[in-house]
Amino acid sequence: MSMLPIALSQIGARLFDTPATLDKLIGALQEASVAGARLIVFPEALLGGYPKGVDFGARVGSRSAEGREWFRRYHASAVERDGPQIAALRQAVQAAGLFCVLGLIERAGGTLYCVAATFGPDGAILAWRRKLVPTAMERLIWGSGGPGDLECASTPWGNLSASICWENYMPLLRQHWYERQVALYCAPTVDDREAWLPSMRMIALEGRCFVLSACQYLLRGDAPADFHPIQGEAGDTVLINGGSCVIGPLGEVIAAPVFGREALVLAELDLDAIPRAKFDLDVAGHYARPDLLRLDRGRYSP
Repeated sequence: MSMLPIALSQIGARLFDTPATLDKLIGALQEASVAGARLIVFPEALLGGYPKGVDFGARVGSRSAEGREWFRRYHASAVERDGPQIAALRQAVQAAGLFCVLGLIERAGGTLYCVAATFGPDGAILAWRRKLVPTAMERLIWGSGGPGDLECASTPWGNLSASICWENYMPLLRQHWYERQVALYCAPTVDDREAWLPSMRMIALEGRCFVLSACQYLLRGDAPADFHPIQGEAGDTVLINGGSCVIGPLGEVIAAPVFGREALVLAELDLDAIPRAKFDLDVAGHYARPDLLRLDRGRYSP
């Protein structure tokens, strides 16, 4: 039996305070290492923040001066791939000796990207994935990834992928990972709906892989005083409610969703469960019918 101890970090950003968020993140890395985890998954947009509940002063055909200033502040909170925050993070990952999947906001010139970055236990960047399609109003503040943003990482336990939030509802992206025989399917998110758990169970069943989903737990009090989200102004108003979970390759819930608090979710994965599960379903192998589907850039014709 090949067992892998893993951790999910259900923490939230300190919005518009990247140094404080980085300190919090490093503390979670150290806690997971002490707990014996070999892999830790952090939520979407943790480093750099997810400003849930504000509109950046945008309407169809107009933008406000106040909204532009909020974007400037958000842009300043983001991190550069070769910047000092990532250098410090890589040192912390190396010190902890873990594989790490982290959601962050990347600043590249004037454009921001939502990224899932995977680091090896030596601190090396193994994959740097920009979100392919930002969801709804996220498109106002984030750019879109491209075909080069389809990297997965090699680990001693098999290939590891990371799909960010609603990327998990993109069938062709999921199939891309299945074709690479992904064993560890990571899903950093800020989706705290009850519907997220059945989505993760379906993906685990479909891909016959382990699904590891980490979500933020974020309160209004984690944002500056002049931040005015639609959800409310009280410091204990919940902006993102968690829901981190671990699912096995037959859809079984290994770690049930945790709501309403910060948490370090620990689990042990039996890697031998993957070949057992693929006995009767391998959507990239004996259960695949690629001859029935053709994709091209032209107009569809039956």
